Amino acid sequence: MSTTAFKSLSTAMFKGFVRDRMSLFFMFFFPLMFLVVFGLLLGDPGDDRIKIAVTGDGPVVAALDQTGAVEIQRFDDEGAAVAKVQDGDLPAAMILRGTAIELRFAASDQVAAGTVNGLVSGVVDKINLGATGQPATFTLQQRPVEDASLKPIQYLTPGILSWGISISAVFGAALTMVSWRKKQVLRRIRLAPVSAVTVLTSRLTVSVGIAVVQAITFVLVALTPPFGLRLSGNWYLALPLLILGTLAFFAIGMLVGAFCKTEESASGAANILVMPMSFLSGSFFPIENAPAWLQAVSQALPLRHMNDGMLDVLVRGKGIEALLLPCSVLIAFTAVVGLLAAKVFRWED
Repeated sequence: MSTTAFKSLSTAMFKGFVRDRMSLFFMFFFPLMFLVVFGLLLGDPGDDRIKIAVTGDGPVVAALDQTGAVEIQRFDDEGAAVAKVQDGDLPAAMILRGTAIELRFAASDQVAAGTVNGLVSGVVDKINLGATGQPATFTLQQRPVEDASLKPIQYLTPGILSWGISISAVFGAALTMVSWRKKQVLRRIRLAPVSAVTVLTSRLTVSVGIAVVQAITFVLVALTPPFGLRLSGNWYLALPLLILGTLAFFAIGMLVGAFCKTEESASGAANILVMPMSFLSGSFFPIENAPAWLQAVSQALPLRHMNDGMLDVLVRGKGIEALLLPCSVLIAFTAVVGLLAAKVFRWED
C-alpha cells in the first residue's frame, strides 16, 4: 500500500467531508441535538413525588410523609379532597376518621394508583405491627447497585453516541462511494497505481477519526453543568468499542454504496437500515420491555451490542470482561458484511 496515495486519499476525503455542510450537520449536530433535548428534558427530574390529598392527621400520615415518596396536600373538607381525585388533579385521597382510613384513588391512572395503594398499605401494616409489640420477622434494605449520583444523562449518552457514530459511518461510506462512482472518481483511481485496499483503508481512517471527534464532542457537552455526566473509572474501555463499531457500520455503508446508484437512493437505504436499528437496539428507549422475539432480533444488530458495551464501561464501571461479547459480535458482523460488500463492490456503473 502506497503511503503517499493513502495520505492523499485520506486528505481528499477529509476535505470533502468538511466542505459538505449537510454531512457535518447530520453527522455532528443532528445526533447532538438529541443529546441536548433528551438531556435537558430528563436531566432534572425535579420533585417527582406523587401528590395525594389527605384529610385528618395521625401516625399514618406522619409515617407516609417520612417515606419521601409522596407529597401530602392537606384538606379540611373530605368532599373537596375527593373532588380533586375525580377531576384528575390528584391520583388519590386518604381520608382519616379516627382509626379508620379510607383511600379513594383514580383507577384510570393504574400506575399511580398501584403505587399509592402499595405505599399506604405498607405504612398501615407497619404501624399495625408496631402496635402489637411484636418484633419484625423480616427486615428489608433497599439501595441501587449504581452510584447514587447517577443522572439520566448517564444512560442517554452511550446510546445516542453509538447512534451518532452509526449514522456517520454508514452515511459517510455509502454516500462517498456512490458519489465517487457517479463522478467516475473510482474509475480514475482504478486506472492509477492505487490498490482497492488503499482506497478503503483511507476512507475507513477518516471514518474512525470522525467517530473519535464525535465521541469527544458528545462527552464534552454531556460533562457541562446543565447535563452533569460523570464518567466511570473505566471510561477508556469505550475506545475499542468505538473503533469496532465504526468498522461494523462502515461495512454496512460499503454494502449500501455497492447497490445504490444515486446519493438519494443511498441516503434512503441507509435511513431504512439505521433508524429502525436505533429503536430496536435501545439507543433512545430501553428494549427490555419489548416482546421476547423482538429482543432476540435485536441481539443480531451491531448497534445493540455497541450500546450495551458503552453502557457497561461508561456508566456501570465494568472492566475489560464486559467487552468480550460486544467486541466479538462487532468483529464477526464486520467480517461477514465486509466480505459481502467486497463481493458486490463496483468501480463503475
